[in-house]
Amino acid sequence: MNTDRVGAGRMYALSLIFSILFAVTGFSYNVWRMEVTEQNSNIRTASFEMLLVLASLEQSVYAAYYDQDSQEGSPRKGWVRVGLIADLSMMTAPTVVNHAADLKQVWSDHWESIEEHQESVDAVVEAIDQVRADIKRVLAALE
Repeated sequence: MNTDRVGAGRMYALSLIFSILFAVTGFSYNVWRMEVTEQNSNIRTASFEMLLVLASLEQSVYAAYYDQDSQEGSPRKGWVRVGLIADLSMMTAPTVVNHAADLKQVWSDHWESIEEHQESVDAVVEAIDQVRADIKRVLAALE
């Protein structure tokens, strides 16, 4: 009988250890999964907002060049949008950050001549398209 008690005690101890290991493993996985989900949610939110601001910037460029609309095509509005794109890019991926910085530089080089020169419009729109394409790649790669 004494041997049965020792065997039962060992079995109880082993099941207790297994239960604790299983609980710790499950909890660790849950915490990791929640962190990944939160990070992906932040990336999605920033990406969608950037897509909206990119479209708005593109509309401003077209309004300045094609419509000669100094209100909608205001360079100040463009600077604000370009700055917001650069700020939001920090929440996405390094490639988006780099292309957002390129967009800011292209805007800096061309904003004064957008109303008169198709080449400036094309340069800014190409930079916008590059950021947009990077954002789509980042969104497609999320877990």
